Amino acid sequence: MAKQYDVVVIGAGPAGYHAAIRAAQNGFKTAVIDGFIGAEGKPALGGTCLNVGCIPSKALLESSEQYHKAQHDLAAHGILIDQVGLDVPAMIERKAKVVKGLTGGIAQLFKANKIEWLQGHGKLLGSGEVEFAPIKGKAEVVKAKHIILATGSKPIEIDAAPLDGERIVDSTGALEFQDVPKRLGVIGAGVIGLEMGSVWSRLGAKVVLLEAQDSFLAPVDAQCSRDAYRQFTKQGLDIRLGARVTSVNAGKNLSVHYEDKDGKQSVQVDKLIVAVGRRPQTDGLAADEANLLIDERGFVHVDEQCRTNIPGVYAVGDVVRGPMLAHKGMEEGIMVADLIADKYGHVNYDSVPWVIYTHPEIAWVGKTEQALKAAGVPYKAGSFSFAANGRALAMDQSGGLVKVIAHAETDRLLGVHIVGPMASELIAEAVVTMEFGGSAEDLGRIIHAHPTLSESVHEAALSVHKQAIHKAN
Repeated sequence: MAKQYDVVVIGAGPAGYHAAIRAAQNGFKTAVIDGFIGAEGKPALGGTCLNVGCIPSKALLESSEQYHKAQHDLAAHGILIDQVGLDVPAMIERKAKVVKGLTGGIAQLFKANKIEWLQGHGKLLGSGEVEFAPIKGKAEVVKAKHIILATGSKPIEIDAAPLDGERIVDSTGALEFQDVPKRLGVIGAGVIGLEMGSVWSRLGAKVVLLEAQDSFLAPVDAQCSRDAYRQFTKQGLDIRLGARVTSVNAGKNLSVHYEDKDGKQSVQVDKLIVAVGRRPQTDGLAADEANLLIDERGFVHVDEQCRTNIPGVYAVGDVVRGPMLAHKGMEEGIMVADLIADKYGHVNYDSVPWVIYTHPEIAWVGKTEQALKAAGVPYKAGSFSFAANGRALAMDQSGGLVKVIAHAETDRLLGVHIVGPMASELIAEAVVTMEFGGSAEDLGRIIHAHPTLSESVHEAALSVHKQAIHKAN
């Protein structure tokens, strides 16, 4: 007899495990089907994000930043170090410990919430039925009143640079280098490319990023992307725009051939990271007879409440429309679990924050100035430099700025963009303000502690109405 559940979730990444925990909190008998194999060769919860994505990359970013500070920044604070050594395997081991702690934590949460973890692959058969193929053993059918698809995404591969898992790698392989390559190439100067390039650049690699687009960080506000580009190139990152990679020759060195406005070019590197984006992991997700509606790019079609075309079946996270961001998937998972329980569930896609965890960090929420201008929306903008912020100066991190954009007539906040220290944390204030329909004046009238980095957000909001205190308006 087939196992019966109230809710079955396929996938245990951020979207899936959040959905499962909330479903269990809502009193549903819940199971999660997931067969992700972690770094130790064993099944591990957390999906790409916790195992080979968000968390391990941030661990390496932190380690590389500490190394860079010890080499270049501490002397200015009167801290003198005779010799700074580098142990890359120890960094990788620390990263693995961080990952293991978090994935183990999810397992404990599953246990505490009585969620059954079915280790293997799940395939949707239709409304109410899923085929479960365990890692070991025969496939069986499990039944559920509600099914949530949350299988995430995987790196896009390109024919011009086929992966070999050693010298030509994707973002996962870039987290496992055991030594610092002298010359590192990165195809793609987006979020992942910049983060991985920054890690190995700070550890001593000469990094060149080849970006096919003519503009740098097109989704970012143009004023902020220009500032970030200036800071990254000053750090030594060689960012080449309009560079379309055509082929890679693997000899003693890797010869990466590309075309730009000046014609055919090439660059020699020791290792190459392919970071051109990600695509939904929906291959084999559903049987043909299930008739699950999937578009030509592999995304599952859903409505505003993440319902698919099949009754009782939902899809959340990277497999559906919208930004491929862990926190967006988390909130979709929670929304669906609450909707199933006849509770209120909602995700405001207009206030989803974005973050690039480089140094400086880049974070934004809402509309960019160029998007508002193109749409003909009347707006006012104000900005404030971290160079005039006392806390930033004390931290020796005075590069970057905060930009606040508000509707010219209603003053309602339309977008906030930050390049600078702790931008990933500062952006939350803007998200809260936008979620509650706040205005630039609201943000400017809130008392901010002194001295803090958040005062730059305060001053930028005041600058919208030319009222900033520490800026010549």
